[in-house]
Amino acid sequence: MTSADKKRSAAEASLEFVEPGVILGVGTGSTVNFLIDMLPGIRNRIDRVVSSSKATTALLQERGFTVSTLNEVGDLDLYIDGADEATKRLNLIKGGGGALTREKVLAGAARRFVCIVDDSKLVGMLGKFPLPVEVLPMAQAFVSRKFVKMRANPVWRENFVTDNGNHILDVHDLAISNPIEMEDRLNRIPGILTVGLFANRPADILLIGNDDGVRELRV
Repeated sequence: MTSADKKRSAAEASLEFVEPGVILGVGTGSTVNFLIDMLPGIRNRIDRVVSSSKATTALLQERGFTVSTLNEVGDLDLYIDGADEATKRLNLIKGGGGALTREKVLAGAARRFVCIVDDSKLVGMLGKFPLPVEVLPMAQAFVSRKFVKMRANPVWRENFVTDNGNHILDVHDLAISNPIEMEDRLNRIPGILTVGLFANRPADILLIGNDDGVRELRV
């Protein structure tokens, strides 16, 4: 199976978690785009839909959905999103598409978080994929120096501004043996808005598309 086939399979498997009357949060990225293509087929199950990015909002609107804000709906019944890396403990790195802050808010507001990936995203330890970190523009150099002191290599994602008007540092060579501890540590650095570690609020269910179909992991 191609990578696209695996992503499509994982996206399709997530549809079974969309129960009638659901308030659904939709993430951002290539795997989620397959899901968005499928949502019109189960439109009758969806009460309200909330988006994690301007890009996802545009795709949902193209398919005839009215997109609500989180403020309007309150908490979510279900949030479905992809990941750049995932472990068997369902800790994630997210933010390759730059939507990590809104993604983390929706994951935190969701009763259930289903993560959809292809098998290339499953890793033994997080960190081979550079960790996206959203920073206030005025704090970019300050935060970068903090990472250098941690023996990591922060790289500014040039010509990219988040939907919140901030910058992204992609942090290479960061050893993430304890994702919860690392997330807490980075959250204490002034100027960091969001770190792309989803460990304090990991996925509840991980659906992994592979050559044999879809594997499901739960903690």
